[in-house]
Amino acid sequence: MTAGFHTAYTGGGTVHWLVETGGRRTRLPLRRWYGPAEPAVRALVDRCTGPAVDVGCGPGRVAAELAARGLISFGIDTSPAAVQLTRQRGATALRRDVFDPLPGEGRWSNVLLVDGNIGIGGDPVTLLHRCAQLLRPGGTVLVELDPPGAGLWRGRAHVAREPGAARPDRGPEFRWARVGVDAADRLAALAGLRVRAVFTVDERWFAELERP
Repeated sequence: MTAGFHTAYTGGGTVHWLVETGGRRTRLPLRRWYGPAEPAVRALVDRCTGPAVDVGCGPGRVAAELAARGLISFGIDTSPAAVQLTRQRGATALRRDVFDPLPGEGRWSNVLLVDGNIGIGGDPVTLLHRCAQLLRPGGTVLVELDPPGAGLWRGRAHVAREPGAARPDRGPEFRWARVGVDAADRLAALAGLRVRAVFTVDERWFAELERP
């Protein structure tokens, strides 16, 4: 979850939306983010073969599942609230941007981009290339994608709350992107990766991208 999602870390019952330029609205699944690891996350962690980095860790359910499996791992997020919540779950977390220097660059087995985090920064190729830099040869990026037919969208977005919420109705704008599974091969190749597998869990789409 990128900086624009920091406003969602209030929790509670308020409904939050990701609103793109152009008006497309996507309800943010806060209950899922704050809950325990669901089957899709467990399936991703099953594919982790060694040390792993959870990019945009948010409240920490993915990082916590990695830690529970005994994997060397940490989450990163630019939100201090997210980092605190992740640590409270017993996982390691750093307040970092993915483009900041990170420990063990070039030696990680897996990098995870879940919950739409392929959109971080609004440039999926640059983000995937950065993730590739973190990996050892043969390591993989495990990334959640939109369904087939979604293609590629890049632009700006913000988080909005339903009217009547206790805090302001609209958060700041940030650069964002959406990537459909049909665009995975092209974007992976541009980032120096190759698609090892595409799979679905609970009607959500994922790809495993390998660093040669």
